Amino acid sequence: MRALSHRILADGIFAIAMVGLAGCATAPMHPTEIDPAFRRTEVQYATREPRGTIVVDPANHYLYYVEGGGTAVRYGVAVGGEGFGWSGVAKVHSKQEWPDWYPTGDILVRHPELRTGIKQLPSGEGIPGGPDSPMGARALYLWQGNKDTLYRIHGTNEPWKIGGNVSSGCIRMLNDDVIDLYERTPVGTKVVVLQSNVS
Repeated sequence: MRALSHRILADGIFAIAMVGLAGCATAPMHPTEIDPAFRRTEVQYATREPRGTIVVDPANHYLYYVEGGGTAVRYGVAVGGEGFGWSGVAKVHSKQEWPDWYPTGDILVRHPELRTGIKQLPSGEGIPGGPDSPMGARALYLWQGNKDTLYRIHGTNEPWKIGGNVSSGCIRMLNDDVIDLYERTPVGTKVVVLQSNVS
């Protein structure tokens, strides 16, 4: 009888352990697959903008690199959330590989968890460039004339957010996509950001 009790107890512990492990295996995780609608592709795209122009369509979460002849390379993007949309015409003032990120005070108030990754960098306190940086693999810095718009087209360490309104105004891309765009885009490239439907 005692052996049977031990056997029942052991079986019970094993079953509980298996349920626990199953819970770990099925715990919610960030999706690793991107909606195919936001994968990079060449599309027909009618525009009056010349070849080499970047057109951002925040309402539909796409960025177009105009190739001319009625075609463009289309990339899925994440854009600014409510209150952080921006539209207008700018130019690529500079480009950087694996850029450091210097979050503003407002961003740190909204996301205090970011403070744990902040270090003293050459230009002040920020998060160093690399795979863990919210700026991702590349960044294009957008200026209007001699003024920094403070908006960027950059990669992301949160690829599952592509296709959403999530950022503080910047245009986020998959790292592979922003590397592709970076290679196509010289400094001085015209960037047109269309009006967003997020107010």
